[in-house]
Amino acid sequence: MVNIQTYTVEGPEGNEDSVELPADLVEMMREGDESGASVIGDVVLQAFAQQAHARVHHAEGGVSEEMEAVNETIEELFEERFGISLSEAMGHQH
Repeated sequence: MVNIQTYTVEGPEGNEDSVELPADLVEMMREGDESGASVIGDVVLQAFAQQAHARVHHAEGGVSEEMEAVNETIEELFEERFGISLSEAMGHQH
């Protein structure tokens, strides 16, 4: 039987959601003494950065200036957290 861990995310308004994940999966992604919560945070930031990138750079018909600004901000946050640009991490530039 696989051990399952529950992680809870809290939003700025105080609402929460939980996600269950196999503990070994989180452990496989851990680097050094990084906490499970930090691993989850990394994956969340990566997922949002990739989604924003796809919506801005691969959308048919273009996107609003607001969405372009959102994408720039998430790319900056990505680089601050991981020390490399999203373009470098993806091996893909526009």
